[in-house]
Amino acid sequence: MLLALLLVCLLPLSTVRAAPADPWAPFLTPWFERVGTADGLPHSVTTAVVQDSRGLIWIGTMGGLVRYDGFRMQLFDAHGQQNELPDAYVRTLRALPDGGVLVGTNAGGLARFDPVGNRFHAYPSGVGGTSDRKIYSLAADGTRGAWIATDRGLDYLDLGRNTLTHIATGDATAPRNFSVLQDRQGNLWLGNDRGLFVREHGSQRFVRPASANAVAAIVLNNQIWALHEDAEGRLWVGSGQTGAAYRDTDGHWRPVPGFSPSDSQHNFATVRAFAEGDDGAERIGTDGNGILSYRAGDPAVRHIVHDAARPSSLPGDSVRGLLTDASGNLWAATDLGAAHTDTHARMVCSLLPSPLDPRGLADTNVHAILVDSRQRIWLGLGGGQIDLIDLHEGTIHHLQLDGVQQHRDVQAFTEMPDGTIWAGTMGLARIDPDTLAVTSNVEPRLAAQPILSMLEVDGSLLLGSYVGAYRYTPATGALDHFRHDAADPSSLASDTVREIARIDGRIWYGTTGGISVADDAGADRGFRTLSQRDGDRGNLPQDYIGSITTDPDGGLWIATFGGVAHLPSSRIEGTPRFRVLGTRDGLSGEKVNALLPDAHGHVWASLSNGVSMIDRASGAVHNLGARDGLHVPSYIYIAAATAPDGAVMFGGLGGLTIVRHPRGDAPAEPVPAPSITAARIGRKAIAPGALPQRGEALRLDGDNRDMRVGFAVLDYRATLETTYSYWMEGFDQSWTEVPAGSPPSAVYTNLPHGQYTLHLRASTRGMHPVTVQSTFPVTVAPRWFETLWLRVLAAVAGALLVAAVIHLRTLYLRRQAKRLQRQIDERTRDLQEANARLDQLAGTDELTGVYNRRRFLELTQGVRELAGDGDACLAVLDLDRFKQINDGHGHLAGDAVIRAVTDIIVGQCGPNDLVGRYGGEELVICLPDCDAGQAVRAAERIRDALAATAVHYNNHTIRVTTSIGVAAIRRGESVEQWLSRADAALYEAKRCGRDRVVLAPDEADVRA
Repeated sequence: MLLALLLVCLLPLSTVRAAPADPWAPFLTPWFERVGTADGLPHSVTTAVVQDSRGLIWIGTMGGLVRYDGFRMQLFDAHGQQNELPDAYVRTLRALPDGGVLVGTNAGGLARFDPVGNRFHAYPSGVGGTSDRKIYSLAADGTRGAWIATDRGLDYLDLGRNTLTHIATGDATAPRNFSVLQDRQGNLWLGNDRGLFVREHGSQRFVRPASANAVAAIVLNNQIWALHEDAEGRLWVGSGQTGAAYRDTDGHWRPVPGFSPSDSQHNFATVRAFAEGDDGAERIGTDGNGILSYRAGDPAVRHIVHDAARPSSLPGDSVRGLLTDASGNLWAATDLGAAHTDTHARMVCSLLPSPLDPRGLADTNVHAILVDSRQRIWLGLGGGQIDLIDLHEGTIHHLQLDGVQQHRDVQAFTEMPDGTIWAGTMGLARIDPDTLAVTSNVEPRLAAQPILSMLEVDGSLLLGSYVGAYRYTPATGALDHFRHDAADPSSLASDTVREIARIDGRIWYGTTGGISVADDAGADRGFRTLSQRDGDRGNLPQDYIGSITTDPDGGLWIATFGGVAHLPSSRIEGTPRFRVLGTRDGLSGEKVNALLPDAHGHVWASLSNGVSMIDRASGAVHNLGARDGLHVPSYIYIAAATAPDGAVMFGGLGGLTIVRHPRGDAPAEPVPAPSITAARIGRKAIAPGALPQRGEALRLDGDNRDMRVGFAVLDYRATLETTYSYWMEGFDQSWTEVPAGSPPSAVYTNLPHGQYTLHLRASTRGMHPVTVQSTFPVTVAPRWFETLWLRVLAAVAGALLVAAVIHLRTLYLRRQAKRLQRQIDERTRDLQEANARLDQLAGTDELTGVYNRRRFLELTQGVRELAGDGDACLAVLDLDRFKQINDGHGHLAGDAVIRAVTDIIVGQCGPNDLVGRYGGEELVICLPDCDAGQAVRAAERIRDALAATAVHYNNHTIRVTTSIGVAAIRRGESVEQWLSRADAALYEAKRCGRDRVVLAPDEADVRA
């Protein structure tokens, strides 16, 4: 028995013989997602981990404390400032009901985080404070207070009063206390430097608990570093050097097998933490030996350790803190960062490669899978390696081919009727099923041919290769070769034969050029070919063929690089019409390699980017994700088989994927709605305790219109596969998608004042994808000038201002109108005067100032039109001997004479008389309302005045006489005719001697 216990401690392999309920359990290791310094941790050595009441994870390190939501870290460091951590080395953490956290440090004592003030309150040490500044452990006293184990005593913190009290532990205990726990019955357990002590409920004394089990007693009397009470009421005790023990539900103490003293082993790694999983197993965190998983009553522990060959393993083996969070994830604080694993992702698991794990795969990629008649699993790997898994025995054997096959991929298996296993690699290899002896390069004629696929038919082997197909009979050594012939459409569709299947007695060859179907295994031509035809959706979607299989209903399923093709029956008489499934039907990709029906008739598919299930009843497609446990991301080989326990297996790039619960109708794990984990309004960050929870409001004041909200689903599961989006109802037109891999944040700048609703959405991937939302009212307060009363006041003031402006404008316009009218009147008057002047200038003789000929004739025409017969007269005057004046005195003298004569004539005429210069020295006078006699008398006065006047020019005296002709108007005659008669009379006056007045001849009888 002791030897068995020793083997359990040294080799995890020995636990398999216990025949666990899950036959895969001995081969599987948890998949850890790591959180390290690259993610924001201030130090690689993590010491403690807790989850607060809002769901965020707090991680203590030797260099500070962080608050983590799966994407963002808020760092708390010690810089010696008030309201900061008193010491950056965090030893222990305890979450408080109000969202705060108690922090026990290595040298700074105890501190309490205030989530509303976003600051720390540091407690003193000594009188009125903690017993020592080195805090080892913190334990809850319900919601009332906390127990504090220090390097020099035990203390109690009253959370309501915020006061500390020292607790006496008695003389039997040492000052140093490593751990403390209050159980559900109110008993207080103390892990002391001298062992385990208990103060029972109602008592004031600490005593050692009695144990009838000697091995357990050794544990209880060692330094006790960790204590934990599980859901069943068991008390787990971890020691400094002697392993662990537990008090069972019957009150008896029992050692943990394989991790407690024995005759052969006495010293064990220090136990630093416990955590109970949802599966009822207790996880034991050790300082140097990783995590031990143990279920009460089992014969041994199971080790979870760091594997340098597996990035998904536990980061380090020194585990100082453990936590099972609200979603069931197991968190570990190690010396190489923190890590967490999803313990609910049990549908799918992965068998991974590792040269350091005796149960790990020998190589990275799984090219082929075979389950033999003994229910053993054969895996074809790279480098000529073959792994044989026996689930019943819990063993894995690593086989190695030799010779040229040593460095070649093992891509196919088949089993002969006698149980012999044949492997296809570079040529053929044979394996004895009993001794596992390997015979490499069995058939030299195939030594240079990579074998891609194999099928045993009636003692012969059908082999697929890159150069066609072979038929090999081991018993006789007969080897036939047949391949594609471009001239023969009934030959193989292509020389690359990736799959060979026997369905309803026919042989189906899957190639890279389609499918060739033979009626029997002996045919090497006369195949019926199924291939893609452009434009015909009822044919194969692609000629690159993967696996070919049938479901329990007899339906035919074909994997291609263009999707999945399905026929209700494997009979292909006539023209088969395939139903094709692709990305539009829900597949995550269309490069499908292997198909495999499970026991429930669902068809599973391995693709280049994952694994999918096609539901038997509905035909709906479900894509697996990390939440289901899928961690091998890609598949390119036709490697699929059903395990002895019914699990579906696929060989992938990176390991073996095992779908252990393939029904697909299991209820989906609940997914919490997104929570706001960080927020900044303007330049001010909101304290963690003031962050709104679902349904609570975000409020922005008038001076801060910018908002940045960080949010996340706080289940810490498959964070990179969860997609996020947000929508501000009342502001945004549609949802805004958060880029994949980016921390989910909603950012808004310069929001208008008003009421909005912020919607946060998260969508998961996997067998049961879920979309969850949370909503938060958002209130943006108006600025002072945007308030309602000010708007009303502004509206009234605006109305008054508009009225005043209208009134003032009216006055202004009236004044402008008057001013413009004055300007118009003035300009009209000026224009009239200017026109008059222009008219005057146009009708006035420039030399004399009397009317010119044109104007005179116009005015005379008016007189003619108004005058009756004989009621108006014309007088034409001509200066006598004017040429002599010009010749004798010059033209200027002549001009002066004409001006003087004109002035005398104007002076002799009445106001209604018209005087004009007709041309040269000739002047005309129109006398309205005047008969011929009156006209002659007026002409005589003018003649006499001129005769009596002398013109003085340049000291010369010039005398002038004039001859005048007069004519009275006749009815019906024109001005020209009237003027012509007066002009004739003028010439008569000239002829008669000048200086006289002559009336037109037919009017001489009126001369006075």
